[in-house]
Amino acid sequence: MAQAADKSLTIAYIQKQGDQQYFVDEAQGARDEAKALGNVKINVVNVQMDSNAAISAMNVMIGQQVGGIAIVVPDQQIGPQVIDMAGQAKIPLVSSDDPIKSGTGQVAPFVGFDGYQMGFKVGQAAGQLYKKAGWDAKQAKIAAAFEEQLSVCQDREHGEEDGFKSVISADMPVIVKIGTDNSVVDAQNRMGAVVTANPQIKHWVVWGCNDENETGAVTALANAGLAPDNVIGVGLGAYLTCKDWQAGQASGNKAALFISGHDVGSAAVQVLVDSIRNHTPLPPKTIAKTTIVTPETWKGVMGSCS
Repeated sequence: MAQAADKSLTIAYIQKQGDQQYFVDEAQGARDEAKALGNVKINVVNVQMDSNAAISAMNVMIGQQVGGIAIVVPDQQIGPQVIDMAGQAKIPLVSSDDPIKSGTGQVAPFVGFDGYQMGFKVGQAAGQLYKKAGWDAKQAKIAAAFEEQLSVCQDREHGEEDGFKSVISADMPVIVKIGTDNSVVDAQNRMGAVVTANPQIKHWVVWGCNDENETGAVTALANAGLAPDNVIGVGLGAYLTCKDWQAGQASGNKAALFISGHDVGSAAVQVLVDSIRNHTPLPPKTIAKTTIVTPETWKGVMGSCS
């Protein structure tokens, strides 16, 4: 028998890096969907990049007997423990943004994006801009900044390479892979070191796992004295790249893939509530839409820049 639609329900949303704009938007999307569904409360917990804090949050939410849990894990290696905890407590769980597996390799229901396809769109856009610029591959390099241990980042970077190669089949610039913690500051610092080690390079293409990586790297290039015309940065998220565009500033941020954290948060709550109230099986994958935006088109697609 389905739970009455008017019965109060609490959903926990456990997030890594909850102060990043994408995750702020995601939490708001969850709250907005809860309000629309009626009688649903959202408990958002920001565990930053602390796996122990994530496990503690799981324990607290299970102890509070929440109706469902959405989690963005700080480390995918805690996936088996997270899935086991929810399973033992008989609480429906979805992984948000970063997929997780059980100890037997079963993938948890996932809400987010197709990492490879996202990356492919970014790389394709970068390739088109590179082709239009007409740069000499010997004087150019590609900076790929991402957290190398995170599978979604690996998928995105792989897609970025393939997308670029789908446009530029010959005379490929060298790709420099830069390991980061996915933050603006770390990307900026590590890109600064790469620029210092490559003083002969006149042109840079930049992509990354998220907007933090791309904008951090582009900022490092600007700080090193490279003019905006010598940088092709394509963000992934658009929530940071749009800030230069909104301000009317010339920068190396030439395009970005717009992804809506709001849509992901909303979808996670929707599938969990549907599962709890209507006993609808959690879909294995719920994939949100993505769109390439530029300084000319972002406002029409995004509406505003947070």
